[in-house]
Amino acid sequence: MSNASATLREVEEALRNIIESLIDSQEGFQQIGDELKDETHKHYFLVESLKRAQFRGDLETVLHQEGVHDIKESGTASGAVQRTWANLKHKLGGGDHTLLETAEQGEDAAKAAYADALNRELPLPIRELLATQSAHIQASHDYVKAARDSSN
Repeated sequence: MSNASATLREVEEALRNIIESLIDSQEGFQQIGDELKDETHKHYFLVESLKRAQFRGDLETVLHQEGVHDIKESGTASGAVQRTWANLKHKLGGGDHTLLETAEQGEDAAKAAYADALNRELPLPIRELLATQSAHIQASHDYVKAARDSSN
C-alpha cells in the first residue's frame, strides 16, 4: 500500500462525510425555509439551501478530479430523523423557534463534519476549500442561533 493511496482514501472518506452532511443541510434548510413564517429567515434558509448544494458540487468535483466517480447521493439517517422530528414538532405547534432550534442542531452536525475533515492530513488545495466552506458554515450557525434566540 503506497502513501498516495492512503491519502486518497483519507480525502475520499473526509469529503464523503461532509457531502452527506451537506445533503442533510440542503434538505433541512429547504424544508425549514418552506415552513418558517418570518420572511427574512425564510429567504435566508432558501438561499442557504442553494449554498449547500453549491458546496456539495464543489466537493464532488474534487472527488471526480481525484478519480472517484461513484458518489452516493444521500444524507445521513440521523439527518432524515431530525428533519422528520422537526416537521412533527412544527405540526404540533412548535413554530419558528422550534424550527430554528432544529436547524441549529443540524448546523452543529455540519460543523463537526468539517472539523473532523480538517483534523486529517489533506492536500493544501482541499484543506483551503474546506476551511472556506467551514467558515461559511460557522457564520450560518451563528445566524441561525441568533435567529433562534430572538424568536422566543
